Amino acid sequence: MATLSDETLRKILNQIQQTAIQSQRALNVSKQQIAAKERERRILQLTIEEITSLQGDVNLYKGVGKMHVSFLNVPRPTMEKDLKSEEKDLTEDIKNLEKKSKYLEKQFNDAQAQLRDIFHSAPNQ
Repeated sequence: MATLSDETLRKILNQIQQTAIQSQRALNVSKQQIAAKERERRILQLTIEEITSLQGDVNLYKGVGKMHVSFLNVPRPTMEKDLKSEEKDLTEDIKNLEKKSKYLEKQFNDAQAQLRDIFHSAPNQ
């Protein structure tokens, strides 16, 4: 490293710092998305539990449209099936986001390690 110019070292350090910052930001966003999806999945699970506890042929209504101002009468088995499908999709999304988070965390830790190595190996001036 002693053969590299100060300007080249500065660019390398800057690039590593940018990588660390971007990884940290993306990691925070990913963690927030995981928390939101887990909340949504928990609400679905509670809704499924409530629906399955209902006895007999009960009228169930599902909101339709963007603002859910219209409601559609849906048979209980269809509603359960739809909710379980949504829950499965959310579970898959959470798994994918967790994988992404692990990758981003590794990328952040690698960038920090590189910075530590550079500063520890730099001669005292």
